[in-house]
Amino acid sequence: MTWFTLPLLNLLWAAAGTSTWTRSSCSVPPAQQPLVQGIQMLMENSVTSSAHPNPSILIAMNLAGAYDMEAQKLLTDKLMASDSADLTIGQLALTIMALNSSCRDPGNKVSVLQRQMESWPPSGPSAPASNFYGPSLAVLALCQENPTRALPIAARFAKILRFGSSPFNTDTGAMATLALTCMYNKIPEGSDEGFKILFSEVLQEVVKNVSMRIKDNGIIGDIYSTGLAMQALSVTPKQPNKEWKCQKTMDTILQEIEQGKFHNPMSIAQILPSLKGKTYLDVPHVSCSPGVQVQPTLPTQPSPVPTTASNITIVYTINNQLRGVGLLFNETMDISVKSGSVLLVVLEEAQRRNPTFKFETTMTSWGLVVSSINDITESVHERTYWQFLSGKTPLNEGVADYKPADHEHITANFTKY
Repeated sequence: MTWFTLPLLNLLWAAAGTSTWTRSSCSVPPAQQPLVQGIQMLMENSVTSSAHPNPSILIAMNLAGAYDMEAQKLLTDKLMASDSADLTIGQLALTIMALNSSCRDPGNKVSVLQRQMESWPPSGPSAPASNFYGPSLAVLALCQENPTRALPIAARFAKILRFGSSPFNTDTGAMATLALTCMYNKIPEGSDEGFKILFSEVLQEVVKNVSMRIKDNGIIGDIYSTGLAMQALSVTPKQPNKEWKCQKTMDTILQEIEQGKFHNPMSIAQILPSLKGKTYLDVPHVSCSPGVQVQPTLPTQPSPVPTTASNITIVYTINNQLRGVGLLFNETMDISVKSGSVLLVVLEEAQRRNPTFKFETTMTSWGLVVSSINDITESVHERTYWQFLSGKTPLNEGVADYKPADHEHITANFTKY
């Protein structure tokens, strides 16, 4: 089944501005501002000289208004010094936008990205939607730099995206919406009318797919894809097919923050712009006037009384049933760890007790991910990866963030996407 089925539009959308966000109808109540301030400070505290530079964090800092100016300068300088050859298309695009948000000239990084996108091919007619995430970022970054030069690249991207045939991905749909909205709003005067029709048609279907992921509680996709989806739905010139109540989404996200669900710096970077009423389309408009932000005074919380953590038992299974991909196996063992331990600790304890459960990790912008178990390694070419599940439900947090409960059954399943 194809991802997009596009009817011909009878009418073109009216031109829209870069932002249609209605702050009065979708905002953080004053009493809950400390929640937002708290996660922003947590995100900014993750910026250290030893940490890998994350451009998404710098974009979020600048859109929100950074508190820690030293962290902002450190991250900006590290991204300025980054080598384009070491970055993927998506990472390079984010780096360009991050530097622009700090009012720094990205230099030749833009021309490198331009060349990469001019030769960008889809991996095949059945490419997974996630493969379009990086190119979506690239179209957005190039649109903000020079919409005239970006126009043929964006048109080619839209045509390829139109006939994608993989399951829809909320993050990718949201980023594609932001990119194509930028291009729709900035089509150079005198351009062929076909560009506006093309972007209109593709945007219509992408926005429809994003809106169909709106849940009754306001979450769009899952809690970690909601931030980008909020950005997309707030600026698109096409209204969602399914009614979106922005304040309901905002209230639910605030509840999730209060429950401690947003502690990973990357997850904070994804949601923070929406909490501040900003989107990635606002990157070119960030003010870099001199001035020092003062860190807010947060309400003090009583220090928890130290307690001795009890042990819990986790049932841990590793499973590979993909024929032709290494040795087939399905092994299970019970692992005892301290209550409150993250899943990574469970994996480490399993490996310590039984070499059959050995694993390797790779650092990403979202933190550590398990890339190999028993010498069976994920492969972009083969479209394989290690998926972690609780029972039959895929985890939406990484191994360094997810905290399993007592007697929870965690499975690492080698699978294709």
